Amino acid sequence: MTQSTIAIHLPDGSIKTFPAGSTAHDVAMSISPRLAAAVVVARIKPARTTQASPATTSPDAEASSEDSMYSASEPAAESVIDLSTPITEDVSLELLKENDPEALRVVRHSAAHVMATAILELFPETKLGHGPATDAGFFYDVYRPTPFTPDDLAKIEERMAEVVARDQKFVREFEPREQALAGYRQHHDFMKVHFIERFTRNGEDVSLYRNGSFVDFCRGPHVPSTGRVKAFKVMSIAGAYWLGDENNPQLQRIYGTAFFNRKDLDAHFVHLEEIKARDHRVLGKQLDLFSIQEVAGAGLIFWHPRGAMIRKTMEDWMRDECLRRGYSLVYTPHVMRTELWKISGHEGFYSQNMYTPMELDDADYRLKPMNCPGHILIYKNSPKSYRDLPVRYAELGNVYRYERSGTMHGLLRVRGFTQDDAHIFCTPAQIEDEVVGCIDFAQSVLTTFGFTDFKVELSTWDPKDRKNYAGSDENWDLAVSSLRSALDRKGIPYRTIPGEAAFYGPKIDIKLVDVLGRLWQLSTVQFDFNLPARFDLEYVGEDGARHQPVMVHRALFGSVERFFGVLIEHYAGAFPLWLAPVQVALVPISEKHLAYAEQVKAQLEAAGLRVELDSRNEKMQGKIRDFSLQKIPYILVMGDKESESASVNVRPRGKSQGESMPLADFIAKASELTTTKSTDL
Repeated sequence: MTQSTIAIHLPDGSIKTFPAGSTAHDVAMSISPRLAAAVVVARIKPARTTQASPATTSPDAEASSEDSMYSASEPAAESVIDLSTPITEDVSLELLKENDPEALRVVRHSAAHVMATAILELFPETKLGHGPATDAGFFYDVYRPTPFTPDDLAKIEERMAEVVARDQKFVREFEPREQALAGYRQHHDFMKVHFIERFTRNGEDVSLYRNGSFVDFCRGPHVPSTGRVKAFKVMSIAGAYWLGDENNPQLQRIYGTAFFNRKDLDAHFVHLEEIKARDHRVLGKQLDLFSIQEVAGAGLIFWHPRGAMIRKTMEDWMRDECLRRGYSLVYTPHVMRTELWKISGHEGFYSQNMYTPMELDDADYRLKPMNCPGHILIYKNSPKSYRDLPVRYAELGNVYRYERSGTMHGLLRVRGFTQDDAHIFCTPAQIEDEVVGCIDFAQSVLTTFGFTDFKVELSTWDPKDRKNYAGSDENWDLAVSSLRSALDRKGIPYRTIPGEAAFYGPKIDIKLVDVLGRLWQLSTVQFDFNLPARFDLEYVGEDGARHQPVMVHRALFGSVERFFGVLIEHYAGAFPLWLAPVQVALVPISEKHLAYAEQVKAQLEAAGLRVELDSRNEKMQGKIRDFSLQKIPYILVMGDKESESASVNVRPRGKSQGESMPLADFIAKASELTTTKSTDL
């Protein structure tokens, strides 16, 4: 029976009654016209719900499901709506103003529509793809045979200002599916046709948004009018293949950003300058850490001596920690027969990311994209009893994945990399404890390397997309519940991301937050019931019968290359003492102090410190400047006074003046900082 009135539950606990079909704007006006003018959008959930449901969309809109963008149907749980959306049932309602992150995402999505309006007015031959908000702004994928130029981007931004000045209302409309498809087909809008066909069903209406004469296939929500998009900037343009397939047309992705006011926009560009100053590709060259050689190929990393020293330090810590936590170290080959990848399922589910087979005399071989099948073969090589479980294998293994041209990015996206990979084989009863142990280990990695903040996501499967997942419904239910229980035991807040699981099981992703507040996807813990079944893994249980173990994949650096790139940017190349490739630099004031400097060097090295001595017959200030540019933690200067008193003048990184102290005291201090993995100097 249709309600004639609705109850609106407000955050302060009050309940207001309105006619059915009232809007969030009506609610805001009933409280205060000033509030109604300040509100951007509203968040609602069924009134019977007392606690917000876990978020189900990725914070990175570029990686999120398009279903949430284009489906015309509203979600049953919590959702964000336009201020003009009719409300027809009892709900809990929260009015979102400019201080809410969700409101900013809505402004950015509306800015994408403003940009699309400007593009079509200036370049009507353009065909539109999709234009979501992102954590940094928004983008729109468009198809146009003629490439856009920087001058074109300036014109688009200028026209956007005109669209904003028109203050056109964003109006949601609905159209029969076949009518919408016919219209887009008539105008050869192949991307919109694809989205409607994929994300709507026969017989239903599709959701459109109109501002002025511009209409776009979109679910929303949007701000009330284009005039609410006040501070924006068209940033750049990049190439992107339609549907990510290089056999499809080349699209142009136009990036922009938007904020509520000019002050926040200006602060964003200051932030971008900070990011630019920390770019690991630039610092990697300046500090001579690594290179990518064109003659060798894109996405392949050459570690230079200083970068290799940091890598050794990282890997030594990881191996020692693995042994301390009960892992056994293993090594597996870089290439294996294609038949193995057929058994594992990678040949069917993952082949597009693998290099093509190599035909050898006895069979076809493939470079390994993952270490797991190799670890499984080691497990399978000898019989196992329940007393042997859990079995934990760890490997810093090199893997190779075919990343498409244009997707590589320094150390962060490569074709050959080293995973700090581990696989745990255990009984179903042990699985939760093992996942908890992996989470503990991941937290230890982050804190040891200087990261204090992180966010956690639980990626689950989408039962509607069954063909992309292996295993039974019962196995998936067990796997998801085990990961949830482990997170709940740790008391860690997390977001649930449906449809983002690997084909063989759900996963926990731990994203660290760096010094600039950026999220980085690194640590992953994955449940796998698929591979033990594919390889017929067994253990003899306490009952004497044969049972199948379950399996956990975990990578905590993610990859050594990516983690190193994040470290470079987090520390801006100024690594803490324990990680620095050169920890102490020695500067004798003149040649007569060189003999004492050699003695200091020997003592420092005997204490396990990495030391570099500048013995050139150059001026002291020049030597100090050169070492400072290399961001070495400590520069020790030695002259007559130091030579006579067995002391050193210690200049910590970033300090213009040093202080004298006995050499023994400096060695004790540096040794303690190294042992404790301190980030201080």
